[in-house]
Amino acid sequence: MLRTLTLTCCVVLLFALNILSGPTPLPWSEAVDTLCGGGSETARFIILDSRLPAAWTALLSGAALAVGGLVMQTLFRNPLADPSILGISAGAGLGAAVILLTAAGATLLATASAAMAGAMLAIFLLTAASAWVRSASALLVVGVMLSCLLGSITSLLNFFATDEGVRSFVIWGLGNFSGAYGHRLAVYAASVMLPFLALPFAAQTLDALLLGDDYARSVGIDVRLHRTLLLLLVGWLTAVTTAVCGPVAFIGLAVPHAARRVASTALHRRLIPCTLLLGSATALACLFVTRLPAMLHISPSVMPLAAITPLIGAPVVIVLLLRGNR
Repeated sequence: MLRTLTLTCCVVLLFALNILSGPTPLPWSEAVDTLCGGGSETARFIILDSRLPAAWTALLSGAALAVGGLVMQTLFRNPLADPSILGISAGAGLGAAVILLTAAGATLLATASAAMAGAMLAIFLLTAASAWVRSASALLVVGVMLSCLLGSITSLLNFFATDEGVRSFVIWGLGNFSGAYGHRLAVYAASVMLPFLALPFAAQTLDALLLGDDYARSVGIDVRLHRTLLLLLVGWLTAVTTAVCGPVAFIGLAVPHAARRVASTALHRRLIPCTLLLGSATALACLFVTRLPAMLHISPSVMPLAAITPLIGAPVVIVLLLRGNR
């Protein structure tokens, strides 16, 4: 309980920090006044239309990717598994590529819709494969091959695209937390909150699957059905997050390992809330770091999100590989 409370306080503090500070200088007193209903028109735009939606998006997407990584690592009993490994992120990238590389001046909504369609295609193919493949390791290989296949199609589209299209796709691939605002943020929030509500009911199933498929069957769990349902849940969270934020790497890989250290347990009823909170805190911290150069007047623009998240995830992967070869 104390650890959960501490993580909650960290999330609240980071959330407040991202609202009160940003590339455009604004006194904290004016920011607070704007949140209370006052403030100038400029302050309302900065706080309510820019910083607040970005902070909410970071909070939700960090939680979604982190818990998705936790479920993936449990399903496949592989510490290096994460949501992107099953081809869902590659499917979203292919959908975005079709729009950005072939349609001049594609809107944000069109890009997000296309990315969502590509991700759902990957989910459909993966779900169909899970009905035929019996072992989790074989399904993991199918997911990796699907990711490679979709990625190669995206590369071919890049080869034949115009310079403007390639530039637009590269910018989308850098990732950001500013793609959801207004009604889009409300839709995104509802899309990720509904799966979150189902997670507590999956805790005992995940505990059983962690001990192996044979043990799960011995306690009456339909392994194939529950595995498919959990993959759909992870796929949906990854799909909507990638569609809104672009590809966000390493949060789903690194955060579950940190959550296990913080929670000091393998029980998912404790791991799930810890992972959700730690994922939100990590994403909010990344959002703040991307703004630092502009806040310190080093650069006029924010750093790309894709350049920040590997700074967290890559060291975790290296440590895991080093430990595995000792």
